[in-house]
Amino acid sequence: MEDGFSSYSSLYDTSSLLQFCNDDSVSAASIMDVTDRIASLEQRVQMQEDEIQLLKSALADVVRRLNLSEEQQALGSRRGPTKARPMIATLPIRPTVNNGSIQPKKTLPSPSGSRKDGGFPINKSTVRRANSNEHVGTLTRKDSGESKGNRTRTGSTGSNSSGKRSDSKQRDPVFNAGMRRVTHCKEEGYVKMYLKGRPVTMYLPKDQVDTYSLEARAELPCNKLKLDWVYGYRGRDCRSNLYLLPTGETVYFIASVVVLFNVDEQLQRHYTGHTDDIKCLAVHPDKITIATGQVAGTSSDGKLVPHVRIWDSVSLNTLHVLGAGFFDRGLICLAFSKSNGGNTLCSIDDSNDHVLSVWDWQREDKLAEVKCSNESVFAADFHPTDSSVVVTCGKSHLYFWSLEKGSLVKKQGLFEKQEKPKFVLCVTFAENGDTITGDSSGNILVWGKGTNRISQVIQGAHEGSIFALCMLRSCTLVSGGKDRRLISWNSSYQRLQIVEVPELFGPIRTIAEGRGETVLIGTTKNFVLQGSIDGEFVPITQGHTDELWGLAVHPWKSQFLTCGCDRQVCLWDSNSHQLIWTKTIEDAAQSAGFHPSGAVVAVGSQTGRWLVLDTESKDLVAVHTDGNEQLSAMCYGPDGNFLAIGSHDNYIYIYAVGENGRKYSRVGKCSGHSSFITHLDWSTDSQYLVSNSGDYEILYWIPSVCKQVVSVETTRDIEWATCTCPLGFQVFGLWPDGSDGTDVNAVSRSNNKNLLVTGDDFGKVHLFSYPCSQFRAPSHVYGGHSSHVTNVSYLFDDSYLVSTGGKDMSVMQWRIL
Repeated sequence: MEDGFSSYSSLYDTSSLLQFCNDDSVSAASIMDVTDRIASLEQRVQMQEDEIQLLKSALADVVRRLNLSEEQQALGSRRGPTKARPMIATLPIRPTVNNGSIQPKKTLPSPSGSRKDGGFPINKSTVRRANSNEHVGTLTRKDSGESKGNRTRTGSTGSNSSGKRSDSKQRDPVFNAGMRRVTHCKEEGYVKMYLKGRPVTMYLPKDQVDTYSLEARAELPCNKLKLDWVYGYRGRDCRSNLYLLPTGETVYFIASVVVLFNVDEQLQRHYTGHTDDIKCLAVHPDKITIATGQVAGTSSDGKLVPHVRIWDSVSLNTLHVLGAGFFDRGLICLAFSKSNGGNTLCSIDDSNDHVLSVWDWQREDKLAEVKCSNESVFAADFHPTDSSVVVTCGKSHLYFWSLEKGSLVKKQGLFEKQEKPKFVLCVTFAENGDTITGDSSGNILVWGKGTNRISQVIQGAHEGSIFALCMLRSCTLVSGGKDRRLISWNSSYQRLQIVEVPELFGPIRTIAEGRGETVLIGTTKNFVLQGSIDGEFVPITQGHTDELWGLAVHPWKSQFLTCGCDRQVCLWDSNSHQLIWTKTIEDAAQSAGFHPSGAVVAVGSQTGRWLVLDTESKDLVAVHTDGNEQLSAMCYGPDGNFLAIGSHDNYIYIYAVGENGRKYSRVGKCSGHSSFITHLDWSTDSQYLVSNSGDYEILYWIPSVCKQVVSVETTRDIEWATCTCPLGFQVFGLWPDGSDGTDVNAVSRSNNKNLLVTGDDFGKVHLFSYPCSQFRAPSHVYGGHSSHVTNVSYLFDDSYLVSTGGKDMSVMQWRIL
């Protein structure tokens, strides 16, 4: 018990807080004006109240543990020693245990607001100074709830309506899940769940108080999901990942999905065998077999090892898996041999030594391996006429490797009189067997077949780095690079034509031959372009270029909006899969919400600024600023008369809305949370608001007057228009075993109120039945994202579900079956 008390007291030193509160710099003689002095006094009072609450919560925790111990001793004396195991199972366990292994402690998010490991964004620990604009300062914790005491106000998650300890009441059995336990008190009609040792109290609707049983088992949903469309392409940091197949499908990847896109028929197929980021792709000479390599990752079950998957592009069946346990960190280069029927595959991993290995992939047998370079490696390929020769290039090197008797022998490319470039970025081959490279100096170098010497130099072929080279069937060489120019060269390396890609699309990252005379281009701004060397290029695929957080669905159209750290706001059509419009804003975006009329959409940023855009013209309607921290939720009431904004400064800002979403006047702010706001939901009659915070608190509000609702009898039967809050009686079954409260980032209920979907830190989308009010509710689990799934939402008619990936920058559209 002493450990429990000391863990609270050590987190916040009382003396340091009192020292701050007794600061003589703010006194009657201060030069501060009256308003600031009042604000400072209010701030001190609030801080002292917080300290008292911390001490109360520590004492309450000690009492709770003593009471639990007494109950267990009484239970043991009645049942005897044969019941020792169930009794011990009810005790809280400190480490999170999963499958017998202790899971590593989660890394706390960065102060910027974007979780690096997923979960709720968390801000720095800081005391905001009171000023004339904000009359009260609140202590903002950097923790996600562990250090804050259980608040004892009625209606919060920290207490029940009577103010008495619920542990002494008659209740159902305790269910355990590592550090998480769930109890049910029938007498007062609530379920209590513990996240990181913090009690979260959730009250049952009146009509379920007498019939609810925590031991009842929830059923799997009858519906399932099928990946329908993937928006986006990974061109920013990957090379040679774009090809055209004989089926007419363009193949590329994003996140952990390989997309096979038929542009003419506007159809996508997806290979979903990978479990984390795909970084490289190679197509076999038969144009059917494909190899893809992924990075190491983390799942809820533990570590995922990097490996190569070889699969059939017609059936999408996996044929072979190579190198599980051999590769380090991830795969960065793959290539099939050409001259021996494609029987061998070369690969380079992302270890410090960038190990080059050659495989007989059909036998899953490694033929040779060697340390390639301790510097960056950008490309590797087999010579087209000699299957024993592999060429690799990267930072300050070009190597010709020969496979001889189970070992790889290196010959270094000799630059001689030619100035050695800092980076050799790409490689291809001429019809006569010459090797052709492009480098960071903008030069194209030709290396004679069978030699490691330069035979020809095209000086200054591009302004800046050459990222891609492609030899077409017509023996025309095409190059592209940082200057966004696509240049074609004849067999004598004379320049034929130049096409400049618009700046909007970004520099050229990779080039592939299309049908007829068409060329496919992948750019660093994640566009896939299609066009001809002498014509115009148009995008066939595009996506975001930085971490993605905001998602909002149109209230009555098959449209949805996404926004993120790339400052791009994009409106998409889910039926045509086309981008309707995109707009660049000044700040990184964090959240979005449509007005019920669909006429405007509000976008919240990471700086406290929010703006309203016309959904037809994308024109700016209004701009406001509330605080200086990120805005995690933008929610209009169902009647469209109010806008609620959840901020990381612990406040919920309320605005009155007029003129169909074109006029805004601030009503006030809801103050009561002691941690950042994560999610908001409105009642169907627009009279109430419910909020979740980073310390696992559930509070209720009357937004029109910015007052907290403390009556449990008032809030337990409210009907909610949406369900995006992950904490509540109707949804608590979604929390997985051993969760620390940050694993689930987003929740959405279907409009027919039959299904519930979540997005988690491990790149998974989970589909539950709704309501999800049984502990350990089962779910259908779907992969595809390779980063934390930051948002999920059903379209207005439940025809599709949309999910967004954080770092993987992908948007995925799922058909509901």
